[in-house]
Amino acid sequence: MAQALARIQELEIRSTLADDMLEQLNQEVFRMQRQLEAVQRQLADLRDQIPADSTTFRSLRDELPPHY
Repeated sequence: MAQALARIQELEIRSTLADDMLEQLNQEVFRMQRQLEAVQRQLADLRDQIPADSTTFRSLRDELPPHY
């Protein structure tokens, strides 16, 4: 009987620890989701800053000053 009670207590402790870990993981996923959304907004803002006619590829050699 005492052994069964000890086993039940051990399982309750493990269950509580698992619940705590799950809550920490949920909080981390929530934080990462907010961070991802912020990065997506920044990316959209950067895309909006690119001129519409910049779809053609330009080489950096085309931008060298004449004395090179």
